Amino acid sequence: MKNLVQEIEKLKKERRAVILAHVYQPPEIQAIADYTGDSFGLSQQAAATNAEVIVFCGVHFMAETAAILSPEKTILLPALDAGCLMFDDMIEQALKKKIQEKPDAVVVSYVNTPAAVKAMSDICCTSANAVAVVESIARDKEIIFVPDRNLASYVQEQTNANIFSWPSCCPTHARLSKEELQAMKEKHPQALVLMHPECEPEVRGLADFIGSTTNIVKEAKRSPNHEFIIATEQGVLYQLEKACPEKSFYLASDKMVCSNMKKTTLEKVKSSLIQLEPRIIVPEETRLRAVGSLKKMLAICG
Repeated sequence: MKNLVQEIEKLKKERRAVILAHVYQPPEIQAIADYTGDSFGLSQQAAATNAEVIVFCGVHFMAETAAILSPEKTILLPALDAGCLMFDDMIEQALKKKIQEKPDAVVVSYVNTPAAVKAMSDICCTSANAVAVVESIARDKEIIFVPDRNLASYVQEQTNANIFSWPSCCPTHARLSKEELQAMKEKHPQALVLMHPECEPEVRGLADFIGSTTNIVKEAKRSPNHEFIIATEQGVLYQLEKACPEKSFYLASDKMVCSNMKKTTLEKVKSSLIQLEPRIIVPEETRLRAVGSLKKMLAICG
């Protein structure tokens, strides 16, 4: 593996490339990344760098978001088949139909959506700023929140907004049951539960802290506690253990593994740098509409 990593480093310099890795990626992928983080933060990093080539180790919608913000750069997705089970190929048509049914509603799309959905949206949000985005919308407006019903319900609990939530969710987070988490709390009674808002509502009731992956890492670093139960995808443990080696972290359930996030390999990263493929390109008309929704979010949340 050492030789493979050295080859990647050499190719990266030759291509004037940077490697971005989502925190749900395998440890060996996070280890070679120039930047790690959540999906939108990485896309912002892609836009800020002077690199000509961005190797995005994540899933398809993440690379699309990088392409939306950095159309002049070559955006590579080493694992082209890495999709997202939160939505299917029919989401664009389904959203068009829902907008026709509710023409006066405001469409808020999670950044965890395809470019075409962002392009149909009034504004985007992340798991970290979803509450602030919804609070910026007039109280008398109905909101179509797409695509995660659990994030929508979390936002609704915090804001009392009139939200139509999409009948879909992240299966990785939805796998965690209240019974499993309760058992983990009994096994580790001193541990605090740090949870992603994509978990089911009844499970969220057992959390000590709810936040995005980035904020989960920040909370673990900030907290004086030394034990934590982590209720999000398994890959974040790499960052937590790296940031807080003196603390103990327990995954809430061994079911919380996203198969799509594990499709990236070192061999695929190397191949993408050699071939400059698979390349992600967003059609310009779609890109311009989508970037408008992202800019509206940034105007509110920075």
